[in-house]
Amino acid sequence: MAVEFGLLGVIEVRLGGRTVDVGHMRQRCVLAALLVDVGRAVPVDTLVDRVWGDRPPQRTKDTLYGYLSRLRQALRPAPEVTVARRPGGYVLDADPLSVDLHLFRDLVTRARAADGPEAVALMRRALGLWRGEPFATVDVPWFDDQRRVLLRERLAAELDHIDLRLGAGDHGGLLSELAVKAREHPLDERLAGQLMLALYRAGRPSEALAHYQELRHRLAEELGADPGPRLLALHQRILANDPALLPPDPAPPAGAPAPSPPEAAPPAEVRSTTPRQLLAPPPYFVGRDAELAVLDKALAAQSGPRATLPVTVVCGIGGVGKTSLALHWAHRAQHRFPDGQLFVDLHGFTPSGEPADPGVVIRGFLDALGVEPGRVPAAFDAQAALYRSLLAGRRVLVVLDNARDSAQVLPLLPGTPGCAVLITSRDQLTGLTAAHQVTHLTVGAFDPATAHELLAGRLGAERVAAEPRAAAELVGQCAGLPLALSVLAGRVTTNPVATLTALTEELRESSRLDALSTGEDATDVRAVLAASYRALDAGTARVFRQLVQGPGPDIGVAAAGSLTGLGPAGAHQALHRLRTRHLLQEHAPGRFAGHDLLRAYALEVAAGDDAEARAARLRVLDHYLRTAWAADRLLLPHRDPVRLPPMADGVRPEEIPTHDRAMAWFGRERPALIAAVHLAARHGHDIHAWQLAWALTTFLTRRGRWSDVAAVHATALRAATRLGDTAAVNESYRVLALERIEAGDPAAARERLDRALSLAVSSGHTLSEAHTHLTLGWLYEHTGDRAAALRHDELAVGLFTRLGHRAGLARALNAVAWDHVQTGGHRQAVARCQQALALQEELGDRRGQSDTLDTLGYAYQQLGEHTQALLCHERCLELHRALGHRFNEAEALVHLGEAHQALGDREAARRCYEQALDVFRDMEVNPARVAQTRALLDALG
Repeated sequence: MAVEFGLLGVIEVRLGGRTVDVGHMRQRCVLAALLVDVGRAVPVDTLVDRVWGDRPPQRTKDTLYGYLSRLRQALRPAPEVTVARRPGGYVLDADPLSVDLHLFRDLVTRARAADGPEAVALMRRALGLWRGEPFATVDVPWFDDQRRVLLRERLAAELDHIDLRLGAGDHGGLLSELAVKAREHPLDERLAGQLMLALYRAGRPSEALAHYQELRHRLAEELGADPGPRLLALHQRILANDPALLPPDPAPPAGAPAPSPPEAAPPAEVRSTTPRQLLAPPPYFVGRDAELAVLDKALAAQSGPRATLPVTVVCGIGGVGKTSLALHWAHRAQHRFPDGQLFVDLHGFTPSGEPADPGVVIRGFLDALGVEPGRVPAAFDAQAALYRSLLAGRRVLVVLDNARDSAQVLPLLPGTPGCAVLITSRDQLTGLTAAHQVTHLTVGAFDPATAHELLAGRLGAERVAAEPRAAAELVGQCAGLPLALSVLAGRVTTNPVATLTALTEELRESSRLDALSTGEDATDVRAVLAASYRALDAGTARVFRQLVQGPGPDIGVAAAGSLTGLGPAGAHQALHRLRTRHLLQEHAPGRFAGHDLLRAYALEVAAGDDAEARAARLRVLDHYLRTAWAADRLLLPHRDPVRLPPMADGVRPEEIPTHDRAMAWFGRERPALIAAVHLAARHGHDIHAWQLAWALTTFLTRRGRWSDVAAVHATALRAATRLGDTAAVNESYRVLALERIEAGDPAAARERLDRALSLAVSSGHTLSEAHTHLTLGWLYEHTGDRAAALRHDELAVGLFTRLGHRAGLARALNAVAWDHVQTGGHRQAVARCQQALALQEELGDRRGQSDTLDTLGYAYQQLGEHTQALLCHERCLELHRALGHRFNEAEALVHLGEAHQALGDREAARRCYEQALDVFRDMEVNPARVAQTRALLDALG
């Protein structure tokens, strides 16, 4: 069997077309470090530097030797591959062309030595090897350096490929690709020349000349330079309508060299924004030749004045293989869509979840298409219009998997015919036909021969041939349904002593046979799932029923331990048993998820025991609440705590020891925690609903996830209102007001805060009143009403003082200090900051110190004491980074940049502004903040 090594994307090994498990990420790094120098000795010290950089483990060489030993075991089925110790170090011996990186370089070299169609084909094959960024997800200095080199090589090959295609007369097909590349790298003269030539040949000389003028002005403004001689010559030839620039004849003589467009300086490094979102193709795809032919025809590119957007809906019962067909065809046809492929699971028929919101999907597509967060419009209609605009003139495949209905799909359709849309659904989606030319493709069950082929692919041809009558009976009982075949095959492959005959005998004795024999209804899948479910021991079956109560898209071992009451060790064993029977998938280490059909079946069987379901649901909510509460205390230890409800028996919250671990836990569990807020509210656990939202607030605001803040606190507000808990209602009003402030909607923020203040005063809740005044001060500071801001902040000082609330008093003193800075009272501001810092240092309140240092540094800046300001802002930045507060990190960088600029260090200021912009772009922030920071950077020249 042929072995293939992949480095141009995620590090992977395939043997005979199947992926080989070569261990965890660090072990794969060892493999990649050897493959880069395949056939050559790599010294041990060099290997260690490549794999770990400046952070090697304590017993480095022992760890390395262990990884090498496990790699040898993993590669043992490929005898042509060896990992050996030589005098100069370790050598991985294999055919260099089995490594996609070396194959890419070989093909590029051969393409550059060839000409005509052969060169085009070789270069296309070379570029087709890329699956993403090289060594994807690896973050080590040596791999980072290699990645940059390879991306430059890829870009050079892409530009050579464009030259070859231009030489072959394919200027029309290149226009959209060249336009995108020119936007990505606006100073590249070679790209500019290619785009100008393509535009000229397409009959658009005025646009070609306009692009030249745009580049000339940009070069003059940013580099103080003029276009190079080659580009200047091309410009003159376009002005003169040089006939030599016309495209070649459609059928040039065989072997004739392809003309190359004028080019300029070699390109600098760029980052591609071409989306490649397809999931991996199905490993056991068989049959479907007729369906693939329909897709080939239906989704072919269209041209001419009557061209329409090709849309195909693949429909059929659950488990019939719609997604497998769509992914197989999409991978096979991706060369037709050079501008990328978008993919999304719309969760239309996910039983325990909600269908995907088209607005959320479009936002994800805009991210994939390279739109910076700060440039995404706020309104859904504007986002949809931007999405259609970005796809106009491009050849992109959009795959919409598991659609609920036409209303969910319509906003996601491109507006121009260059793209194509492939949809899978259990519904016919007939509503699409009113406005679109839609091809409906119904996918049926396999015929016996194809079903037998699938079974042989899953179990091995020899095993099936050894029991032909049993195999034929299994195919018949499954009625050709691919999911049913796969589940039954999974039971055999996970049990070394199982036989096909034994499995057929078990099926004969069960009522499952009747359901499997129908073949068309959803009961077919239910019966097959029942076959696996009834084969489980009682404890594992109970876990299968309970897991569906988990709120998120997946679940970790610790949460499953509480949900089931088994604890982490017991839950891990049960999860492993379910995984081996293909009733769960471990999609990441320690993270388990079930297919939506499996979850649907689990909901049905769990419905027979409401008490069991309620108990599991309460335990998992308790788990998330207790762990989130403890994690939040690490993030913000001086926050006013809430009193948790009693904990159910069997709950074992996770122990999180450090601030960094808490941030990582929130990041990992965020989808489940957000879903838990809504799950708790739906099932009447209102205390859990608002307290989970409370526990999420610090993390979500630090990460700038304001849309999540709004969603969870809208639910929390309703829950707190039902409870009649005025403090909780007040808390949600304040947080929702903060979200509106960040969204640039001060009127809505004021309305929420007015309600909060009225409620706090009428209920006599002085602490809530103090916090509300402080938030009102923040609102008025944003709107420019400094007198009102100072008034509310001083009221907060008085209330916190009366309560003896030292952490709140320090925050309020800092707020008053900031108000004084804004009105010119800089010495007063310094005095207030020093008071606040004294309290915060005594309390150990790092979060409060970071905010006060920022204010103090700004006050010193206004007083002209720039060195003092610099010291304050450097310490402030250090604290914000340690706390993971991304938004405040960006603001601290801006203030630090201003201090550097005042001291005359323009380069340091530039670095700070650029870093601040990078942080802002990764967050949901008001675009005005990005614009202000950009203006500071531009002012440096």
